[in-house]
Amino acid sequence: MRIGGVPEHFNLPWRLAIEEGIFSSKGIELEWTDYPGGTGAMNKALREGDLDIATILTEGIVADIINGNPSQLLKIHVQTPLNWGIFVNQSSAFQQVDDLRAARFAISRLGSGSQLMAYVNALQRGWNLADLSMVVLNNLEGMRKGLRDNEADVLMWERVMTQPYVDSGELRRVGICPTPWPGFVLVARNEVIANKSGKLKLVCDLFNEFVSSFKERPGLDELIAQRYSLPLADVQQWITETEWATTNNIEVSMLDNVMETLQKAGTITGKIPATELIITLQD
Repeated sequence: MRIGGVPEHFNLPWRLAIEEGIFSSKGIELEWTDYPGGTGAMNKALREGDLDIATILTEGIVADIINGNPSQLLKIHVQTPLNWGIFVNQSSAFQQVDDLRAARFAISRLGSGSQLMAYVNALQRGWNLADLSMVVLNNLEGMRKGLRDNEADVLMWERVMTQPYVDSGELRRVGICPTPWPGFVLVARNEVIANKSGKLKLVCDLFNEFVSSFKERPGLDELIAQRYSLPLADVQQWITETEWATTNNIEVSMLDNVMETLQKAGTITGKIPATELIITLQD
């Protein structure tokens, strides 16, 4: 089965579990693909049948399922919120978040987390969403270039992954916007669920067991810092703040909150019963 996610530290448990044969030892072959384009790119791959399973932003996949993506949620991946940094160029005239209410937001793709969280941030601050403009620039690299070339004014991305660009003096962080729900979920296409439900259940159970002691791995902080070229102190703080889910439970009330926020942001036209977003896998 083909599984994918962003090439970031949140997905290191999947990479290591695959590398260490946790799944292949039980007769399950998982082929991992990085998606630098983020949630928008994975939504497209799921819709087109190029990806079977994804670790994906909660708000991004909920919106896309309601808008026709033939997939369902299997479990929470990262239980804790995702902390989105709000960044401008070091030389930007913008000094604080409230200066950005009519700014041009660099996003990776339409429907991406970078777009949806720009709306979430605006809603939390009581801004008029009509004042925001979105500039599609494919991925973080393109978004950074867009700020340098004055195509956009601000970008939002995960705080730790962008810290090196702050340390280098390229970007200036003017604020943080945590997601009001768990950061990532695990989803699968409905066709895969129908044909391989038992294998998907085993994948989830094996991963839950693997990740239950993940934070106690010797040298984890140094491994993450090295693999993702991140400052060690930031990684250590991030590890203490982050919890991976170790069960397959998903709270309906959490999904209702996501849908209510997306509806206010105008990315969905209406809610559906939260139970329709979730599949409970059987052995």
